[in-house]
Amino acid sequence: MSRERHATTGVFAPPRPDRELTVTAPDGLLLHAESHGPADGPPVVLAHGWTCSTAFWAPVIRDLTADGHRVVVYDQRGHGRSPAGLGGGPTGYSTATLADDLCAVLDAVLAPGEKAVVGGHSMGGMTLMAAAGSPELREHAAALMLCSTGAQRLPGDSRVVPVPFARLRGPAHRLLLTATLPLGPVTPLGRKMIKYATMGPDAAPEAVDAAARIVHGCPRRVRAAWGGVLAGLDLTARVAALDVPTAVVAGTRDRLTPYPHARRLAAALPHLTELHRLPGLGHMTPLEAPDAVAGVLRGLATDHLRPSEADRTPRPDAHEQTDRGAGKRGTAKRRAVKEGS
Repeated sequence: MSRERHATTGVFAPPRPDRELTVTAPDGLLLHAESHGPADGPPVVLAHGWTCSTAFWAPVIRDLTADGHRVVVYDQRGHGRSPAGLGGGPTGYSTATLADDLCAVLDAVLAPGEKAVVGGHSMGGMTLMAAAGSPELREHAAALMLCSTGAQRLPGDSRVVPVPFARLRGPAHRLLLTATLPLGPVTPLGRKMIKYATMGPDAAPEAVDAAARIVHGCPRRVRAAWGGVLAGLDLTARVAALDVPTAVVAGTRDRLTPYPHARRLAAALPHLTELHRLPGLGHMTPLEAPDAVAGVLRGLATDHLRPSEADRTPRPDAHEQTDRGAGKRGTAKRRAVKEGS
């Protein structure tokens, strides 16, 4: 059994940040943030998902900083090293709170007018949607990545809890999202449950262990409070306001936000760059295929952030891509190809 909140060795162990920051949210809450890589590198800002922390991005951080990117990550309130609320408990949680916290981070870590690639996984992607149209996102986002996420109907579309009738799916998953049952230390059974619920069948044991440690480390009342927000989520109207180049990334074996969510997002985005389809992967794509996710972020930085690309406009022929190797174990770089090729 283990009570460590993240992996302690290997690629999934969080790297030591070059700089730690405390960001003050609009309501006065102090959020933990970290900057990795050279201060003058192309900036990438990442928002993690429900029950996760900055540790979730460890392998992606390692990949991007290896070739000179500056990567900023922060703990959503109640997660990791960010407190749950001003009164100590998880109160006032909403999609507006998610957006306000992200906007505070962007203003704190980027210079006035400085652009970055901004990415979000799961609830982090919903954070980007919630912030759509905000002055801070307009000022600082050169391009976006929405990874393993959705805009609405999360309980009704999820496939974690097996139910005999479709009408029971929504209520069953609302109970799952809002449960306050303690998860306890990580055990072999706990790893199996995390793998079933959040990862593809070929996920590497080290990735499964990293995911289990992170999820089990989230306080149960925080998990339930944010789960309640997700249970009633509807950000459909906000998607059309994401008016910068945006990539969508999703695994085909995702039980929490199944692949149709990605297709609906891709259809609604005004400036889709690509829909990246990762066969065999589940919900935890940045842990299952960090090189594929880092590759998407790197491509957005190359196309929309570097000075030579400053005036580049989104490609009119945005299309869906299949990463043929994304569901396989190993560290070989994965090559994205057009679906059907």
